[in-house]
Amino acid sequence: MKTLLCVLLFILKYNLYSNELIDVIGHNKFYKTKGDETLIDIARSNNLAFPEIMSANEGLDDPWLVEAEKHILLPNKHLLPNVKREGIVVNKGDLRLYYFSKDKNIYTYPIGIGRGDWETPVGNAVVTGKKKYPYWTVPKSILEEEPHWPKVVKPGPKNPLGTRAIYLSMSGYLLHGTNKPWGVGMKVSHGCIRLYPESVEELYEIVKQGENVNIIDQPVKSGWDGNTLYLEVHSMHPYGLEDKQLIENNLRLLPQATESLQKTANHHVIKIDWKKVVNIVKKASGFPEAVLTNNEN
Repeated sequence: MKTLLCVLLFILKYNLYSNELIDVIGHNKFYKTKGDETLIDIARSNNLAFPEIMSANEGLDDPWLVEAEKHILLPNKHLLPNVKREGIVVNKGDLRLYYFSKDKNIYTYPIGIGRGDWETPVGNAVVTGKKKYPYWTVPKSILEEEPHWPKVVKPGPKNPLGTRAIYLSMSGYLLHGTNKPWGVGMKVSHGCIRLYPESVEELYEIVKQGENVNIIDQPVKSGWDGNTLYLEVHSMHPYGLEDKQLIENNLRLLPQATESLQKTANHHVIKIDWKKVVNIVKKASGFPEAVLTNNEN
C-alpha cells in the first residue's frame, strides 16, 4: 500500500510517469501566471523548458516578461520517440531526454544541446561512469575559442557541469547539470547534453553504468493513445534561435510527418485528417494533437 501511494503521488506531482510501454505519457495542464515570475521559473518548476511553453502558446514573445494572471498551457504531454525503448534516449528533435528503466518506468527531462558549430552528434553509446561535483578539464578546442577558462575548473557555481556528470563512451560528450538553467531547451552548449540541476541529480541516482544511450533526431513523432492517433511536431521557437539563424518554414517537416503517420497508422492511414496534419505542422506547437479517432471495435 505504501509503495502504491508513493507511485500515485509521483504521477500527480510530475505528470511524466508511466509503468507501461505506451506511446503517450503525461498530461497537459493550464496555469495562471503571477506577476513576479518568468517563463524560465514556470518552466523549470514544471519539468519543461521555456521554449516549449512559448511554442505551445501564441503571444508569448519574451520569457523574461510575463503578463500576470494570464492562462497558459503547460505542454507536459509527450509522445515517445519511435526507437527501441531501453536505457537513455536523447531526442535532439524535441530537446528532451527519455529514460526507460529496467523496471518499466519512464522518465523525461528537458535538455540543452550543442549549437550549430558544436553540434551534438547522433549515435549509440553506453554510460561509462558517473561523478558527483565533477571537475571540468576544459578541452583544447574550447580554450582556443574562449581563452578566459583555466585548464581545469573546480566544482562550484562557476563550473558549467553543475553538480553531476554522467560520462558516455562517445568521446568528449556527457550528460551533466548546468550553472545556466536558462540554456535548457536551447542549442547553446559545446556539444554536451545539459539538464536542470534537479533533473540530472535525479537521473544520476537511477541510471546505471553500462546502460545504453541512443542519441536521435526526431522533431516529428506520432503514436496512439487508446483509439486516438496523435501527431507532435517541434521547431525551435524564434526566441531560441542562434544569432543570424534564419526562421525556417515549418512545412519543411511535412514529409517527415507524412512518413511517420503512414508507419504508425498502418491500414488506418486513409482515415487521417490530412488538413489537420498540415495545420499541426504549420504551428509546430510541440504537444500531441489528434489526427484520427478510430471508432471500430
